[in-house]
Amino acid sequence: MKILVLAGPTAAGKTAAAMRVADLWPGVRLVSADAMQVYRGMDIGTGKPTPAELARYPHACVDIRDSDAPYSAADFAADADAIIAEGAPTVIVGGTGFYLRALLVGLAPAPSADEALRAELEALDDPHAALARVDPVLAAQLHPNDRVRVIRGLEVHRLTGRPFSAIHQEHAFTAPRHPAVRRWLDRDDLDARIDARVLKMVEDGYVEEVRRLLTSGVDRDSKPMRSLGYRWMGAHLLDDLPLAEAVRLTQRDTRRFARKQRGMLRSIGGFEQIDAEDWPAVRAAATEAFGPPQDEET
Repeated sequence: MKILVLAGPTAAGKTAAAMRVADLWPGVRLVSADAMQVYRGMDIGTGKPTPAELARYPHACVDIRDSDAPYSAADFAADADAIIAEGAPTVIVGGTGFYLRALLVGLAPAPSADEALRAELEALDDPHAALARVDPVLAAQLHPNDRVRVIRGLEVHRLTGRPFSAIHQEHAFTAPRHPAVRRWLDRDDLDARIDARVLKMVEDGYVEEVRRLLTSGVDRDSKPMRSLGYRWMGAHLLDDLPLAEAVRLTQRDTRRFARKQRGMLRSIGGFEQIDAEDWPAVRAAATEAFGPPQDEET
């Protein structure tokens, strides 16, 4: 049996498609490949399935870490490997390219961390601009706020003299780690959907969620609070950034992030792009992975 990978940019409709697959293939396991949904208490800002949806459609790799706890692509690959090994039909759903790369093709060989060098790189005024000078391909795939991966890219270049993106590209030609049916879900109206979703998040309590996180002691400089889902709302609450401007900046950064996700998925390769609304295409992909469903759709 193969696994089914439903990847694509944020707000494309991947989760809805995965849950519809779960309705037709009883016993299917859903595994979230979203780097921010691993954190407890970060629900609205990460686009996490609702509590009701999670009760009906449990997702592995959701709500498994506190905001200050580390979780890496290697951790995700190990967790997903364990679930796949159980033998149930498995759907990997999400758009974090590094997680998908680690699971599908493995992590590229790279030197171990150098703490002294990292401290030096962390002190740079603009690490993302520095990365763009030595590895423009990787810089184009990373948001400037993704400081962990930006610093890692600079570190690898400094230690090896080579762009980390080139090392990844060479590694992409290795044999896949899992037999998989890979589909990239996208849509032409994505920018409009992103803008509308951010507004809906505000209606659903986005600001209150960020306020609760900050009040509970979550550090605004922690990895999840620097993410595009929380950065500007944090600035609204702590720095008096007007709410309308925080919304606008979140929409802008999310649209930019979606474009970077597309670039990352292309770099992994092996994905067939389909429209997120094309249910017959999603259903056909699931059938290719798992065989015919037990109950035909009515």
